[in-house]
Amino acid sequence: MVEVTQTNRKTSKVGVVLSAAADKSVVVKVENFVMHPLYHRFLRTTSKFMAHDESNTCNKGDRVLIEECRPLSRRKKWRVRKVIERAK
Repeated sequence: MVEVTQTNRKTSKVGVVLSAAADKSVVVKVENFVMHPLYHRFLRTTSKFMAHDESNTCNKGDRVLIEECRPLSRRKKWRVRKVIERAK
């Protein structure tokens, strides 16, 4: 589910847009599977990131690639690189 790559010290993640209500900002949910140390079962953990969408092209439900960048505001430290799949 989560593709994390390390290029030029910038981390990128794939997630789903939860909210696109703010101007030039989107909230992206990234899912990750982590093995429990004692029970050896996979747990699904989610993280929410606020990302900068310069052209306001993302809509709720879109699958996007976000990349780490310099802090743009207090919560925005990610930038939308591309829309992988549009919502249906």
